[in-house]
Amino acid sequence: MPQDFDFIAIDHVVLRVADMERSLAFYQGVLGLEVERQLDIGLVQLRAGGSLIDLVPVDSELGRMGGAAPGEDAHNMDHFCLSMAEFVEDEIRSWLAANEVPAGNVERRYGAGGIGPSLYLKDPDGNTVELKGPPDVTR
Repeated sequence: MPQDFDFIAIDHVVLRVADMERSLAFYQGVLGLEVERQLDIGLVQLRAGGSLIDLVPVDSELGRMGGAAPGEDAHNMDHFCLSMAEFVEDEIRSWLAANEVPAGNVERRYGAGGIGPSLYLKDPDGNTVELKGPPDVTR
């Protein structure tokens, strides 16, 4: 990425889970993370310092979009998100296009710092990467 793109941290990681109760018992009970938000679509967001760990049940509408449940032949990570100091859509799109990397639409999404602009792209192995700008509204 050009020097203008200043990545700050990993904003969040989205994990597809087979058993939400078991996962919450681990992340809350064992690691001591607190639930920050829960959405009707089954998404549970846990605070991990300056980042979030999102849990999505594989049997929910959102979880089924990721394919089969976690196992040897399926993945359990939906995507990871890189937090950026600045989000200039035209510059990002120009750089990605110059490198033949297609990108999705920019939308306002919630992340560790709050709601802000983001877009999705794929790495060469098909992993989904979210690029997220600074929050419009902080948490």
